Amino acid sequence: MTATRPNTTSTDGGHFQSHYIPNTTGEQAEMLAALSIDSIDRLFADIPDQFRNPTLDLPAPLSELEIQRELGAMAAKNRPLGSGPSFLGAGSYDHFVPSIIKPLITRGEFITAYTPYQAEASQGTLQVIYEFQTLICNLYGMEVANAGMYDGATSLAEAALMACRVTKREKVALANSISPAYSAVIRTYCQSQDIVVEIVDPSNPVLDSETACLVLQYPNYLGYIEDLQSLVDTVHAQGALAVVSTDPTAMGMFQTPGHYGADIVTGDGQPLGIPTSYGGPYVGLFAAKQEYIRQMPSRLSGRTLDKNGKTGYVLTLQTREQHIRRERATSNICTNEALYALAATIYLAAMGKRGLRQVAELCYHKAHYAAAQIAGLPRFSLPIDKPFFEEFVVQCPTSPTEINKKLMERNILGGLDISEQVPNAMLLCVTEMNSQEDIDALVTALSEIK
Repeated sequence: MTATRPNTTSTDGGHFQSHYIPNTTGEQAEMLAALSIDSIDRLFADIPDQFRNPTLDLPAPLSELEIQRELGAMAAKNRPLGSGPSFLGAGSYDHFVPSIIKPLITRGEFITAYTPYQAEASQGTLQVIYEFQTLICNLYGMEVANAGMYDGATSLAEAALMACRVTKREKVALANSISPAYSAVIRTYCQSQDIVVEIVDPSNPVLDSETACLVLQYPNYLGYIEDLQSLVDTVHAQGALAVVSTDPTAMGMFQTPGHYGADIVTGDGQPLGIPTSYGGPYVGLFAAKQEYIRQMPSRLSGRTLDKNGKTGYVLTLQTREQHIRRERATSNICTNEALYALAATIYLAAMGKRGLRQVAELCYHKAHYAAAQIAGLPRFSLPIDKPFFEEFVVQCPTSPTEINKKLMERNILGGLDISEQVPNAMLLCVTEMNSQEDIDALVTALSEIK
């Protein structure tokens, strides 16, 4: 609503604490009449009086210097990543960030990496998005990619909604091997649109004619690689789409989802030169087949020629609600994580095909070395006998939470407790950042824990 004038008096004669509200007394009366109530206070009748305007017992204000000291003392209690070996993954990974990235993404040309409304003033940002899209297509073996999403979870949820639009069906099947966090976000997205969500076993997926898509993760949440070709073929046989959330680092040595015929591919760009940052912000990756481009969320940057024959970049498609009629919009995501899309672009360009393959191979071989060493310990085992990339499940002789406490005493950050999925099990992750000494220290610590 547009502000018209200050107003401190409610329609029933009471007074607001605020000295400014964005509507007139007449507008307030009109809205109250539409709600069939006679005062604004009635809007808050369900809130107990003692909670409406509680007296806040706040400490005295501090100077800037005092605040810095207090926050510094609080920060000193944290144990920064890198102070000891970490074997925690499950969606946020400790990968090497080349030193070239930060100086470039903090240049003035990119400091306001936001929606490039004016193409003539945003050629740098538009070119970055174009290059980012191209690299993601190459990485995933797909035909088109968008400018980026919020993160891996929202990308996957938007892909599920897109599959429903494409197929005109209203049921989404989730493999029980995808991330629980991703599953929760998909459910949140689907519930308001009356889209049915069901869980299926990827070893024997049962789909019907109402299923819009099967959502898979590659590698899956527990780190293992499923028979993607067989699953995609099964999905297509039912007239549904294959939606695959994919670890971009794994693409350095494994076949792409596009190779197997996936229809929509998403992922989290965090492994591509973006620090873990306590869980975000990250950048969501989103790619699809060319035939579905009109149903993609976010926006796409395209390359063209101006009237003088020079290369120029423009926003070719903008299917969000701010740009087209709301009922025809494919998403209400109002921006893309352009600065981290730039970081991912710089990372991929700097690493190149060989560099990315080297990183992937280091992750793979170090993880398999760690798994072999742990499997040889008494009372520890690897309960899942399937191919894996950089994460694997370890079944422990006691609670993984208790084991992680013991590991932390040795300055080792252990794996994620996944006892809800596998009894007394933790999910360990090994990346190129873990040296052989780190892995041997972990194995020794596990062998000595009573």
